[in-house]
Amino acid sequence: MAITTCIFDAYGTLFDVAAAAREASEEPGRDAFAARWMEVANNWRLKQLQYTWLRAVADAHTDFWQVTQDGLDWALEAAGLDGDMELRERLLALYWELSAYREVPVMLATLKAAGMNTAILSNGSPDMLDGAVRSAGLEMLLDDVLSVQDVGVFKPAAAVYDLVGKRFGCTKEEVLFVSSNGWDAGCATGYGFTTAWVNRAGEPVDRLPWTPKYILSDLTTIPEHASA
Repeated sequence: MAITTCIFDAYGTLFDVAAAAREASEEPGRDAFAARWMEVANNWRLKQLQYTWLRAVADAHTDFWQVTQDGLDWALEAAGLDGDMELRERLLALYWELSAYREVPVMLATLKAAGMNTAILSNGSPDMLDGAVRSAGLEMLLDDVLSVQDVGVFKPAAAVYDLVGKRFGCTKEEVLFVSSNGWDAGCATGYGFTTAWVNRAGEPVDRLPWTPKYILSDLTTIPEHASA
C-alpha cells in the first residue's frame, strides 16, 4: 500500500537537541560550561529519555517539560555545575528555540508538494512543540503536531502511535514513521508502521524484536522512501 502520511519524531529528528547547550557554550563568560557542554548535552538527552520510560512503566506520567527540567538538573549536577542557576535558566530558555536540521525545510516542502500528509508525533508537550515549530518556521509545512499529552503516556506505548490513524484516518501501512531514536523506530516497526531511523551518530541497531526498514544518516532522502 502506498505511503500517504509521513510522521516525524521531533526532538533529535527534526530539531537539534544539542543546539541549546552548544549555543550557551558560545556565549561570553561561560568558560566552565564550554569545557563540558557536550557532556551536559549528552547526559541531558539521555536522562530526559530514561525518565520518560521510567514514568511510563511506573504509571507516573507528567508533562515533557518536567522531564526535560529533571534531566537537565541531573546533567548539571553530574558536571559540577548545578550551582549555576542562571545557566540552568538560560539552557531551558534555549530549549524552546531549538534549531531545525538544515535539510528539514526542503524535505518537508518536497513531501507537501507530493501531496503527503506531514505531522509531528512527539513526547513533547503541545506548548513546547508549538514553540519549536514556530522558531524553526515550519508551521506551513506540517499538517498537525501530535503530542503524547493526549493519551497520558510516553512513547513507545501503542496508544501514542494510535494517534496517527485517529488523526489522519489512514491505515498503519500508509504511514512512514521517522525517528532519530533507534528504539522508537524499532517499536514503531513492531506497531506496523514503515519506519526510517535517522542515525546521525552511526550508532549500532538496538537489540529489539523489530528493526527499522530504512537506516539513514539524515533526512534528505525521506521523500524518495515515502514514494518508493
